[in-house]
Amino acid sequence: MEKKKNIGFNIIKSDPTDGHGGFGVGSLSLDNVSPVMIDVEEGEATIEIGAMHARSPMERGIKFTNNREDSAGGKPYWLIWVTIDRTDEGPYYAGVTACEMVMNREKRRGYKSMPEHVNHMDKSIKRHIIVDHMDDKSKGILTDFLKNHDQGMWDRSKPELKEALKAE
Repeated sequence: MEKKKNIGFNIIKSDPTDGHGGFGVGSLSLDNVSPVMIDVEEGEATIEIGAMHARSPMERGIKFTNNREDSAGGKPYWLIWVTIDRTDEGPYYAGVTACEMVMNREKRRGYKSMPEHVNHMDKSIKRHIIVDHMDDKSKGILTDFLKNHDQGMWDRSKPELKEALKAE
């Protein structure tokens, strides 16, 4: 019997530092961030929790370098860091940043910039929107995914996100 995959976005938990000024105050939490992988050629987006530590199914068996030539002829992907925040009205997509990846299964090589991935995760956690370097097809895939995942979260998101993805 096949188990149904039911992985959603990480929604905000209660703040462990609430009410005291001790250790951990001001630190960033990964509890509210989820990695979304976009397979550009297939036109699909999925939440891949394994991508948090570069262990998504797509990344397994691939040796990554920061040299694009190593993965020439490979398949394009986007790793999107999506951070959820909450207002009185409910949760919304607060930070969305995109990182480019290319994976060549035949060569077992891939391209990604680790500093970019780390910096973009940090910027997502800090509620930044960085998707302007994405192609229009990928922006459309991400927009559809975010809307279909939770229309209410999309509706409550700031206009900056919708403008950056050229969506309404």
